[in-house]
Amino acid sequence: MLTRAFATAALLCASPALHAQDTGRMEQVIAEEASSFMGTVLVAQDGQIILDKAVGDANIEWDIDNTTDTKFRIGSVTKQFTAVLILLLAEEGKVELDAPIKTYWPDSPASWDKVTVRHLLHHTSGIPNVTSFDDFQTQKYLPKTPEEMIARFAGEPLEFEPGSKWNYSNSGYLLLTEVVEAASGKAYEDVLRSRILNPLGMADSGIDHSAAILPRRAAGYAPTENGVANADYVFMGIPRGAGAMYSTTADLLKWQQGLFGGKLLKPESLAAYLTPAEFDMGDNSKYALGVAVTRSDEGTMYSHSGGIEGFNAWLGYDPDRKLTVAVLANLNGGAANTIGARLMTLARGGAVQLASERVAVEADPDTLGEYLGTYALAPTFKITITQDENGLVAQATGQQAFPLFKEEEDVFFLKVVDAKIRFQRDEGGVITGLTLFQNGAEMPATRE
Repeated sequence: MLTRAFATAALLCASPALHAQDTGRMEQVIAEEASSFMGTVLVAQDGQIILDKAVGDANIEWDIDNTTDTKFRIGSVTKQFTAVLILLLAEEGKVELDAPIKTYWPDSPASWDKVTVRHLLHHTSGIPNVTSFDDFQTQKYLPKTPEEMIARFAGEPLEFEPGSKWNYSNSGYLLLTEVVEAASGKAYEDVLRSRILNPLGMADSGIDHSAAILPRRAAGYAPTENGVANADYVFMGIPRGAGAMYSTTADLLKWQQGLFGGKLLKPESLAAYLTPAEFDMGDNSKYALGVAVTRSDEGTMYSHSGGIEGFNAWLGYDPDRKLTVAVLANLNGGAANTIGARLMTLARGGAVQLASERVAVEADPDTLGEYLGTYALAPTFKITITQDENGLVAQATGQQAFPLFKEEEDVFFLKVVDAKIRFQRDEGGVITGLTLFQNGAEMPATRE
């Protein structure tokens, strides 16, 4: 837990779409995460800023506050930009989305013969995620060429037949970076700046380099058992089009306005960008070409999160209400996702419940047995529900066991983290699954 008293700066602007109490509630959402969040937050509707806030330190050692124009690494939010570059090149006939990747990367192994550019964009290629390899945690320190990074996963077998499943893979976007360069004849960074950043006036965004002197760049931090520590190092030549960008919340607003305002892509290309693959990501969302698509009773939302050593990001857009929510953090953890999702809910006129507002009610020990069992969120990630003398206990794969507290019928919450579990029943009243609510995501799990 953090004990430092964080300085804050905020700009609240009147908006006909939001009442004063809504922006006040937004402040409460951010304050709720004060022990685990440092960064900047922006909420805007149709380009009009509703909330623009900076929290905590850009550099703890020098006691320098974050400001609303502080620059942060945005991790995988970079993938949105890479996907749009591919679509811009496709408009020019330089890239064919359904062409095999070997068209642009001739050294592709035979196992990739059926892998297309579209598969890479959708994360349906079956190419394993190189950043999940056991040795990546040591390899990330070392300077690597793109060829060396691709060679590391090119020899690995596919995880599934291309187009048959969905599995997030940074490897695919490393390959897409090479597609951009092969099709354009220019360096990825130069194409990014000339085709997107400069036209949209995004002067505070770009590709981050480990050795570069970058004004107003935040330092990255990570939580530990003993408090906040400097984040682990990663050579920024590795993530490239999969996660190497830096930006500000103001620039990300320009990105949303430009992209959805028709300043970059033709209407048919934007429609392709927003068309998801058929596979669910596990949180009631589906992945399109570089962006997650979530459809609910509240409407449609396009979003992407990002995480890299010392930094997290969340960027969401509601096209019906023209709402943008951007959260950039320089302290690793789930706070950016949580804040982003909750602020989007509030901006849409919905209500949120904060962890501090949850009240436990007494649970009859004799009725808890029906909840016991193992619930699979994914083949390799499960939650096991057991019971001890105090009540229900939840344990996720590879994690400690923590007590659950009853909030209402079939709904329990944890106190160690901001998470809630709702159990599902069939028509006969039998528990068949659960949904885990955490970090702004809803993750369904089936009872085994």
